[in-house]
Amino acid sequence: MLSDQDDPIAAIATAPGRGAVGIVRVSGPSLGALIEAICARPLKAREATYLPFRAADASAIDQGLAIYFPAPHSYTGEDVLELQAHGGPVVLQLLLARCLEAGAEIEPASGKPRLAGLRVARPGEFTQRAFLNDKIDLAQAEAIADLIDASTEAAARSASRSLAGEFSREIHALRDALIHLRMLVEATLDFPEEEIDFLNKADAQGQLERLQQTLARVMQRARQGALLREGIKVVIAGQPNAGKSSLLNALAGAELAIVTPVPGTTRDVVSQTIQIEGVPLHVIDTAGLRDSADHVEQIGIARAWDQIAGADAVLFLHDLTRVDAAGYAQGDDAIARTLKEKLPPGVPVLDVWNKVDAVPDDARADSPRALRLSAKTGAGLDALRRELLELAGWQPAAEGVFIARERHVQALLRVQGHLGQAAVQWVAQAQALELLAEELRLAQSALNEITGEFSSDDLLGVIFASFCIGK
Repeated sequence: MLSDQDDPIAAIATAPGRGAVGIVRVSGPSLGALIEAICARPLKAREATYLPFRAADASAIDQGLAIYFPAPHSYTGEDVLELQAHGGPVVLQLLLARCLEAGAEIEPASGKPRLAGLRVARPGEFTQRAFLNDKIDLAQAEAIADLIDASTEAAARSASRSLAGEFSREIHALRDALIHLRMLVEATLDFPEEEIDFLNKADAQGQLERLQQTLARVMQRARQGALLREGIKVVIAGQPNAGKSSLLNALAGAELAIVTPVPGTTRDVVSQTIQIEGVPLHVIDTAGLRDSADHVEQIGIARAWDQIAGADAVLFLHDLTRVDAAGYAQGDDAIARTLKEKLPPGVPVLDVWNKVDAVPDDARADSPRALRLSAKTGAGLDALRRELLELAGWQPAAEGVFIARERHVQALLRVQGHLGQAAVQWVAQAQALELLAEELRLAQSALNEITGEFSSDDLLGVIFASFCIGK
């Protein structure tokens, strides 16, 4: 995917649809001839100029602002031209087509195309150029997409911190400390007669312990950032008429699901993303779980179990008004057994007893972890929200969280594992220095994956391809 990275590129840089302003961006080497063709005059660096954008016959396509950013002081590190026009889709397409046409036109003075090879940019390619030209690292490139996609204020602020380089600075500090420790160990391998004294004088063991402590702090913040980006999937399950749809509506603050006294009203999956203290929770209402001869309801129940199998947490909703009803307890027991069979290990199941407003005060749930609430009146919802945050692993007092992705967390976990193995090798220092050095090298390699400092073009291509499609 990197074979045509030197081609000049152009694209509409604003979202599809109509708006007051739209931007067409061009990036490549030596844009002077292209600027002359479209703007009919040279532009001063980093100065907005109001002028008409010219078609091939010198007529005006539109009027707007043109800004020229000469390399290397631009977003991509190449020459960049931004044309800010009115935000109609037709206008922007005409302007983009004119850029491509002007790039292919033969310049009279040189007899060559004004900007040979100019093509439409692939998704994410401007940011890819910025990464390849060392304007940003891979974690910052991903933070750009995360800032655009942020669904909560907290996620947007965290993505902004990552884009500003806060996460990358933490990773670089860890890597630099690792490199220093590796130097000590590898130097000791080269001069074995100095082995014990050399490492002890440099406090190598203390450096390793401090590395592990710093890594633990970075991991905690990265996990919080990953939670802000990804959220968790919470599925509401239970027997028909337990109040699942009412609970979804209460949590969402809107009438999303149809609520009736008729059992089996919900036949399909209904989902909504809500925010609790800035953390996105993807709450899913499902069909009531029971044996049914109705073919349509059977399909809904099968879909419910599919959603439950992929949940990060399950709210098992019970009906307080039917605690003593014949067959109700057996139905709940059957669901509980199936949940144990279908859920992966470690997925929490939270027992929630609904309709507390419709029973006497002495009615209570049997489960010690059970929450009592009323989806109708809202009583107990705050306690449920707090419990959901706890299940998600969110720490409300977290400061300076930076946005992170699951691959970042996994890379840090590998670093933690390698440092743990390095600590084990330290105990058998004299016999295991080579293994210790290898664990430190592997830990450094895992850190490099986060910021994109690879030696392998193939690995770089795979990771950046996943960034461009939003993974």
